[in-house]
Amino acid sequence: MASELKKSSVAGLTLTAVGVVYGDIGTSPLYTLKTIFDPTHGLALTAANLLGIISLIFWGLTLIVSLKYVTLVLRADNRGEGGIMALMALATSAARKSHWQYPLMLLGVVGATMFYGDSVITPAITVLGAIEGLEVATPAFTRYVVPLAIVVLTALYSVQRHGTAGIGRWFGPVMVIWFGALAAMGVINIIEAPGILAALNPAHAFQFLLHNRFIAFVALGAVVLSLTGAEALYADMGHFGKRPIRIAWFMVVFPALVLNYMGQGALLLQHPQAISNPFFQQLGPWSVYPLVILSTIASVIASQSTITGTFSMTKQAIALGLLPRMRVLHTSISEIGQIYLPVVNWLQLCVVLLAVVGFGSSDRLAGAYGIAVTGTMLSTTILTFFVIRYRWNLPLPLSVASTTFFITIDIALFSASTLKLFHGGWFPLLLASILFTVMLTWRSGRALVFENLQEHAIPLDDFLRSLFVSPPARVPGTAVFLRGESDGVPHALLHNLSHNKVLHERVVFLTVHIREEPFVPPSEKAIVIPLGHNCYQINVYYGFKDEPDIPAVLALCRDEGLGFEMMETSFFIARQTVISVPGKGMAPWREHLYIAMSRNARGAADYYRIPPNRVIELGTQVEI
Repeated sequence: MASELKKSSVAGLTLTAVGVVYGDIGTSPLYTLKTIFDPTHGLALTAANLLGIISLIFWGLTLIVSLKYVTLVLRADNRGEGGIMALMALATSAARKSHWQYPLMLLGVVGATMFYGDSVITPAITVLGAIEGLEVATPAFTRYVVPLAIVVLTALYSVQRHGTAGIGRWFGPVMVIWFGALAAMGVINIIEAPGILAALNPAHAFQFLLHNRFIAFVALGAVVLSLTGAEALYADMGHFGKRPIRIAWFMVVFPALVLNYMGQGALLLQHPQAISNPFFQQLGPWSVYPLVILSTIASVIASQSTITGTFSMTKQAIALGLLPRMRVLHTSISEIGQIYLPVVNWLQLCVVLLAVVGFGSSDRLAGAYGIAVTGTMLSTTILTFFVIRYRWNLPLPLSVASTTFFITIDIALFSASTLKLFHGGWFPLLLASILFTVMLTWRSGRALVFENLQEHAIPLDDFLRSLFVSPPARVPGTAVFLRGESDGVPHALLHNLSHNKVLHERVVFLTVHIREEPFVPPSEKAIVIPLGHNCYQINVYYGFKDEPDIPAVLALCRDEGLGFEMMETSFFIARQTVISVPGKGMAPWREHLYIAMSRNARGAADYYRIPPNRVIELGTQVEI
């Protein structure tokens, strides 16, 4: 019975993974070959070139997705969690005693910002690529492609606040139909021109590269489009587990993609004129409208996956101290990972619509896509090396051998993508640069605030000893003071004593620590340290994917003999007003950026779910 339940669970997770994990890479056939043979690239559509390109796509999917991500990178899990942020935390903790820690943190931030660029371009290019099928039916629809894409994308982002619990269950079945259609169309065209199967021989890929040289190098930047979404299968590992993701890839996604790319190649061998949009011409004119409808639905699902990934990534970045606290809404009572961040949602929609209107077609956006995808891939591979070497403690020669091959491929693909720098490639780099500046400014600003507080901190133990030499009057109830890891005596306590001249009968100092792991078990979330005179220090530990909830943690303290009655507990929080002082800290413009973010950050009480009617805020100024 247990084995039957386990099989049923794996089958259900595999079906869902097909919809959520592989939507991005699954919609790549919409525009990949059309972009590769775009006249601006200078690549002639000949039988030899076609065999070479299809061979490159097949072996790219085999080596990079199947071997690198599905086989190797999925092993580098942070307690079951994946993604560039989880990998960065794993690599930095593994290399803690080396001088590599800060560079690895920077590399992780670069990879994360590139992922943000990917998450903006994916909705734009997939929805545009799907709706462009209307141009195959009749050129009269050309002027409606961009407006229709804007309508679809606006509707998609507008429903995010409701969550995907209702429609999410349909993602898997719809994408199974999509991949079934890809495979069927591929088989039909391969039967018509079986000569395309020669592309399975890697010799055609090498001959193409050797014969075309620079033009082949340029084409590599477009071949990358067939690999977009590979990072998603690693990022979603925590939701589905390794096994369902691997089964979905090898049983459904990989065969369907290979068959469809082969099928499009077979179509072009017989009908070179179909290169204007080979995907929508695989079955003839009768199929265009049904394929537009199906591909639009598939592109919306692919876009949904990247939007959800952006929310999850932002939440992790907040926990790791790379972004200010933001409002996080939970859209499901059963699925803790389903969240909605209003600020991120609407900012991303604005940038996506700018991309749609500014670039106007999937062909033009393709140049922007490659840099974002390959930048994240390269960051992941380098971070994986440090996990293999320092976390798994494998010998250096083996660690180098297992990653150098992939790093070489990633560098080649990234270099080819940079040729598109002035043809769209600047767009994700601009986004990444802005986000990189914001993240490092927030991190540096927090460090300066920490240094200032530490410089003026009064040691807590010494303060309590002197306080109880001549103790103040004590009033009924419990006072909880939030304090940083090295803040000393909380400013809120000093203000309360200075103005009110009283101390609660029970005083609790609460410090939140973020561990470099996704989740902390409930048994390790709270540690109570008695300080004497009915005063206590509570250290609270969260993982970067945990949901901060102070009242829930305080409830865990009952097991250690420290119960809390919320109606008799007051939370004292010091609201910091940061002031920029010339001649110290960061550049003035970065200090003002940090101050602006600090003022607009979500309040600590709201973020930690402290009942608002139990909060007392006291102001303090901090100079940076």
